[in-house]
This record gives sequence, C-alpha cells and structure tokens, in this order.
Amino acid sequence: MLRFLLIITLSTILSFSALAQETSASDENNTNEKPVPAWQPNPEHNTVLEEISSAIGDSALNNIVNSEQVFCYQIASKPENYTGYTLDGMAIVGFCGIINPNLQTLIKSELLMNPDNILFDVTENCMIRPQIMLRFVRGIDSTDILLSSPCHALAIFYGGKISAFNAKPAAQIIDAVIDPLIKNKVEFASPALFNQLLPIGVAQTEEQKALQTKRNEPIKNWQKAQKAEEARKSGWNKLKSN
Repeated sequence: MLRFLLIITLSTILSFSALAQETSASDENNTNEKPVPAWQPNPEHNTVLEEISSAIGDSALNNIVNSEQVFCYQIASKPENYTGYTLDGMAIVGFCGIINPNLQTLIKSELLMNPDNILFDVTENCMIRPQIMLRFVRGIDSTDILLSSPCHALAIFYGGKISAFNAKPAAQIIDAVIDPLIKNKVEFASPALFNQLLPIGVAQTEEQKALQTKRNEPIKNWQKAQKAEEARKSGWNKLKSN
C-alpha cells in the first residue's frame, strides 16, 4: 500500500490558515487587499495531474484552470425529507465567501497539481463527509470541487458526473483551508429569490434577511439527525447526496 508522508511546518500551516481567513463572507469585497502570506506555490506544480484531468474532462478542467470567480459554500449530505436549497444534490448550510486569487492558487497547486498529496491507488476505511463546495465559475459554466474532512478527500462535480480522489496526505492543508472558511460562513441567501446576478448568497436588506431566515429553518431541524446518521455509515468513497 502506497503511502506518502506529508511534512508541513507549523509556520506553513499558520500561513495556510491565515490565507483561508482572508476570504470570509464578511470581507468578500476586499479579497485583494490583504498581504500575501509566506506560502508560495511550487513552480514545478503547475499542471493538473493527468489522473485528475482525464477523469473530469476538458470542459470541467477549463472552468477550474481559467476560473473567473470562485464561490465557497458550506454543504452537508441531504436527508430524504429535506426541501431547502441544494448544490450538487447536497444541502447548502451556508455561504463562506469569494475565494481570493492567492487561496485559489494554493488549492490548485497543492490539491490538484501536487502528486504527493493525492493517492490514486489507495482507499481509506472512512466515510466522505462533505464540508465545503468550491464553485469555479467561467462565464455561465462552472465546476464544483468538494472538500471533505475528517475523511480527507476531494470530489469534482461536472455535468452530472462525480470524480472522487483520496487526499489523505493533504489532510493538514485541507483542514487549514476548511476551518476558517466554515468559521466565517453566513446563512445562505438565494440569489434568484433576491434577484441578484452574482451567486454571493448574502442578504442585502432587512426584508431579505427575514425571508432568508424563514427559508433556512428546515436545515436547522435536521442537522443533528443527519450527523447521527452519518456516524453509522462506513466505507471510503461512498458519497451520499440524497
């Protein structure tokens, strides 16, 4: 069984965490004003791994590589009786910001281009638990990347197809990205409901906030039961979305 040992210093992890914190839902309009952290991408990791690109196809890959905007959503597995907002068949728990260019580069370089961070021939005895979904938008097309923890994985969604990959060696990177994004998430607000052109998922007025709270009530009623259900499941790469 092939295993990689990912060695990351504490200072590097803090840099990852600080980078993720730059793009929270509360400062989405100022994502380019923060200083660049100490982390720098490895120039050798500049091409999406062949195993990933061949699995997802050219169109999905083009949205990721040439994305014009990247949105972050906190998501969870959707129970049968859930009637709220969904993304790729999963419940939207909240909106966690617009991902800035520096964090985009980190995610692409470390999770899609670094051969040491993905295991293509090894599975883990754990259940993929959705945490955040990153929507890479180009024009009106988009590709979604799900990050999972503590069963560390990434899954790519495009055109009704799902490609899942074991990202256990990148566990510290994934957690350093996920944790601050979830910490700073806000309640999701439907852009269509508010006649917004950009899917930022943030209520703009008191009336919108009141409507948003009402529409989000169902998700608060089943989250505890949903977590209990997930705890009874086992088996890596069994991503349940409905």
